[in-house]
Amino acid sequence: MDDSAIYDARTELVDFVIEVFWDVPDREFVESLLAGEVVVPDGHVNDALDEGFDVLQSYIEANQGRPLDELHEELEVEYTRVFVGPRPPVLPHESYYRDDTDYMGQGLADVEASYAAAGWTPPENYPEENDFVAVELAFLRWIIGRQATGAEEAFGYERVFLDEHLTTWVGEFVDDVLDETDDDLFRAAALVLQGLVEFEDELVAQMAR
Repeated sequence: MDDSAIYDARTELVDFVIEVFWDVPDREFVESLLAGEVVVPDGHVNDALDEGFDVLQSYIEANQGRPLDELHEELEVEYTRVFVGPRPPVLPHESYYRDDTDYMGQGLADVEASYAAAGWTPPENYPEENDFVAVELAFLRWIIGRQATGAEEAFGYERVFLDEHLTTWVGEFVDDVLDETDDDLFRAAALVLQGLVEFEDELVAQMAR
């Protein structure tokens, strides 16, 4: 796999997780999943990614031929129960999981400072605060895009962001998702997120020396 294909694969993984967690997965996305338009890597990557792809395949196989509206309604009900509430069992925000800061307090400001240091402004189309999982992944996607254009400093920005943010909370978030839902699409996305962060951590350790 050449460098361009690797960057594309990394971006596609990030996009998949964003699509599942930023809001209720939309009909077009679910339709593309069932049509086999979401490509997964060939061969072993790491255990979490491998398991996530297996769960995703189970989801696709179990829902082939079902009415799209019915499937989307089920996802909307489950997404709302797990992530929106009232009193949702899982809050996909970094500052909720950090022991060293208050929920929506200084931890949120620290995340925003990391964005600003890299010159990135969060998009306005995410319905949550800037430490929301989809926003942090949008930043990661932007960093990968910068790396693809040859911006060497982007590896340093990713190294800091992984160390100070994503790796500090994603593991607990993934555990909570797996504990709180039996829906295979959300479970698959959680596992892919875990594997993605592990993969990026290993990759940047090599590139940011």
